[in-house]
Amino acid sequence: MEKKRVAVPLVCHGHSRPVVDLFYSPITPDGFFLISASKDSSPMLRNGETGDWIGTFEGHKGAVWSCCLDTNALRAASGSADFTAKIWDALTGDELHSFEHKHIVRACAFSEDTHFLLTGGVEKILRIFDLNRPDAPPREVDNSPGSVRTVAWLHSDQTILSSCTDIGGVRLWDVRSGKIVQTLETNSSVTSAEVSQDGRYIITADGSSVKFWDANHFGLVKSYKMPCTVESASLEPKNGDKFIAGGEDMWIRLFDFHTGEEIACNKGHHGPVHCVRFSPGGESYASGSEDGTIRIWQTGPLTHDNNEMFRANGLTGKVKVAAEEVSCKIEGFHIADEGKAGEEAGTA
Repeated sequence: MEKKRVAVPLVCHGHSRPVVDLFYSPITPDGFFLISASKDSSPMLRNGETGDWIGTFEGHKGAVWSCCLDTNALRAASGSADFTAKIWDALTGDELHSFEHKHIVRACAFSEDTHFLLTGGVEKILRIFDLNRPDAPPREVDNSPGSVRTVAWLHSDQTILSSCTDIGGVRLWDVRSGKIVQTLETNSSVTSAEVSQDGRYIITADGSSVKFWDANHFGLVKSYKMPCTVESASLEPKNGDKFIAGGEDMWIRLFDFHTGEEIACNKGHHGPVHCVRFSPGGESYASGSEDGTIRIWQTGPLTHDNNEMFRANGLTGKVKVAAEEVSCKIEGFHIADEGKAGEEAGTA
């Protein structure tokens, strides 16, 4: 029996506390980008392919629980324990707006058309902020039955979904009426809810299971029992034939979507895995952990030779972020600690 090769991830240091959320931008003319949220209060932006640090968004005064980028990766958003959700300029790092809440903000998401920001948290209220009129009061959707853990948009921004920290299930809300139209029942609280890139599936992690739901008819398509309690799951976006899951045992597992068979098991984190996400092209995936690191793993053949690894995964010739494009992205970005930046450049 052929011995499995050991995966060698790109390790991204920089956060001083646990990494609790990750989000990849779609592929843009400048490449694609990865933003991370951490309890250290400072979301970070990275080159999504190489993991290289681009900048840190500074201004939150509490743990940051959620982060996202808009469709064009021009703006970032973050939700924090300091009772705010903030919008940032992803090119300069400037804070564009701060939306005050009355309690911890656990989740935030840009609408697909980038005009709105959806937030949820301990207040049990879903709010929709109009980014074209940031000083206007937000629209408040029917009270959530529990403290909000995750939020997402689907159906071309006509529907929003949310899950709760303290009760099971995913609730789907009609944006126009503000009413719950469907509940996807789960035994445990849903810690991760992702809408697949093609809009076909809602992927949830609850307790020790990963479930795939029909995003249009809301039926349960597949449910797989995991080897441990998992906190996050993500579906490979291009072919939809693989998914990843990570949780309390510190390992990131790759599974076959059709059979649930484990394909690979990646070890390297030194604490529970809080978040996993596939890159927009599916050639790699990222994990964030209690140990404060982000690790980027290659989806394809695993070797110790990075160049060979990139060739094996067909990355050569795909979207590459040219040096001048990255410098445009970095130009003017607030860099709080130049020493840290130098360290990052050396370790990422």
